[in-house]
Amino acid sequence: MKALNKYFSPFTFLLLALSLLPFLTRASSILIPMDEEQKDHLKSYGIAFWVLKNQQEVDWLLNYRGGSFLVNYDKKIEDECKIRGVSYEVIANAAATQIITEVSDPSVNMDLVKLQKAPKMAVYSPKSKLPWDDAVTLVLKYAEIPYDVLYDEEVIKGDLPKYDWLHLHHEDFTGQFSKFYASYRYAQWYNDDVKAQNTMARKLGFQKVSQMKLAVVEHIRDFCAGGGFLFAMCSGTDTFDIALSASNTDICGPMFDGDAVDPVAQSKLDFTQTFAFQNFQLDMNPESHQFSNIDVTPTRQVDRTKDFFTLFDFSAKWDVVPSMLTQNHDKVIKGFMGLTTAYNKNRLKPGVTIMGEMKTANEARYIHGDFGKGQWTFYGGHDPEDYQHAVGDPPTDLKLHPNSPGYRLILNNVLFPAANKKKQKT
Repeated sequence: MKALNKYFSPFTFLLLALSLLPFLTRASSILIPMDEEQKDHLKSYGIAFWVLKNQQEVDWLLNYRGGSFLVNYDKKIEDECKIRGVSYEVIANAAATQIITEVSDPSVNMDLVKLQKAPKMAVYSPKSKLPWDDAVTLVLKYAEIPYDVLYDEEVIKGDLPKYDWLHLHHEDFTGQFSKFYASYRYAQWYNDDVKAQNTMARKLGFQKVSQMKLAVVEHIRDFCAGGGFLFAMCSGTDTFDIALSASNTDICGPMFDGDAVDPVAQSKLDFTQTFAFQNFQLDMNPESHQFSNIDVTPTRQVDRTKDFFTLFDFSAKWDVVPSMLTQNHDKVIKGFMGLTTAYNKNRLKPGVTIMGEMKTANEARYIHGDFGKGQWTFYGGHDPEDYQHAVGDPPTDLKLHPNSPGYRLILNNVLFPAANKKKQKT
């Protein structure tokens, strides 16, 4: 000290200490809160994905302030939050350590899951423009999460193994063109779609669209069995299972494929092949919009003002997967309709996890399960912020719904494949 005093006065030491103070107490983390304090929940997922794309980890704090994100401080991340309008808090190392200690406490229903690598995203969607929009592509674009679009040709060619995550666009995998025949058979867009799909089926070596769609479903099944993550909404869910179960019979009427249905098709359904549903009855009336009694849309008696479903409260430390998929700032979600709105719980297979339901109507709205090494999630309804989206309606403007709990469920599935695989074991 005496030697140093030869060169530095006490006043100089004080100045030196003050200059070092910002470095000694500097912030070490950015907390992105996901409770009611967040200005834009949907873009927050985009920030988390952006961090992963830049080879940095994200700590997902399950059940902490609505499922918040914690990342190491980086001015680029802070700037990105500002640009995208995402609420964030810059916190010191001690505060971050305290949060991690809190969520790790065995006595609380919280946990930390590390997100390590941005998944490679694909959306199964037609290349042609149809008179409706898809909620998943809307929210991916809004959150600025990149994805590739592929359809029947790419799937049949074998492109699926290039991806970690696949979403099924509003789709009919049975080959009945969404059963729009009764209402839209004279519409130009409907006839253009029928022509395009038949042309593609022949190009790929199939005699009928239903055969092509079955081959697509089988490729997707194999993708999931090999470790892929599948997310589907609306009719992309039940028609997927119906197609698998009907692989050895013909359930399409002549207006769809030029020949008659198999009169004993129902008895030939093989429920051992399906992901989520069993013991369902087909509706092969071409004038009906229903595919089977999996979906409860035609029979539900639920007033719109009372149409809500509730998310289950899972154990974050023991039921890690469903906990990730149900992270939200609201546990009661507004209901919304679709070509497939909700699932009859009596048609679910044993082992299917119900993550959201309306108990009073015996409906499951949000379900999950394993298949082979992979996992799938089915979500009933078409658009979480448009109660009854009709053909030709304009797309939902998500700038008006940045805090949508219903859309958050979609984005939970987007980040889910990025999680530490050891943490996904339940």
